[in-house]
Amino acid sequence: MAKTLGILGGLGPAASVYFYHLLTEHTLAKRDQDHLNIVLFSGASIPDRSEYIMGKSDASPLPLMKEDVEKLVSIGADLIAIPCNTAHYFFDEIKKISPVPVLNIVQETVALAKRTGAKKIGILATTGTILAGAYQHAARNAGIDYIAPTDDEQKTLMSIIYDAIKTAETPNFDAFYAIADRLLEKGCDALILGCTELSLIPKNERYDRYPFIDSLFVLTAKCIKECNKIPCGFPDIYTYVEQD
Repeated sequence: MAKTLGILGGLGPAASVYFYHLLTEHTLAKRDQDHLNIVLFSGASIPDRSEYIMGKSDASPLPLMKEDVEKLVSIGADLIAIPCNTAHYFFDEIKKISPVPVLNIVQETVALAKRTGAKKIGILATTGTILAGAYQHAARNAGIDYIAPTDDEQKTLMSIIYDAIKTAETPNFDAFYAIADRLLEKGCDALILGCTELSLIPKNERYDRYPFIDSLFVLTAKCIKECNKIPCGFPDIYTYVEQD
């Protein structure tokens, strides 16, 4: 029986729109009725997650996130997806109050990295996600080594996310790929796009030369399966999701 997916969106809005697009594009469907039933709440007014985690803001995102989960459940969501890695700082609290399952983008992404044989991952994410240690903790549990960008590289990455992607400007792609190159030089065999804004980096020949694992692709495939639909059309690295 088909389930209804609840999306806690707006974190940020562009990533939520892209997530909805991916769900539609990668569900095997020959008619409207073959697609997922989805309810999406775009909580754009939820306070910034990184600012709170970094101690630069006293405005906790958690109360509004809880309210929005309750709204999604009240209108029929059978499970919840949060297309924002940084928001998973609050995952345990959200899971605690939710009467329906909440998918964990961080755990699912690290599980894929392990399954593909990765020994050392590079974490490309917001400073909030890095400070929260979500990917580091998941990697340790999976027996995978990890490395994050240097402080200067992290500042550059945050500028790419906040000053470019979130504002619909063109990112400094050379700077982005320079960070990726440095992580590869340090021995990483997989690079985690651990911020859903980074999922909006154009997929082209340059992108394809890197061993990226896109957390939003991972979440998309997981949601389609959990809603009893068939995932399709993913790059090869994600095809294991179709075979489980």
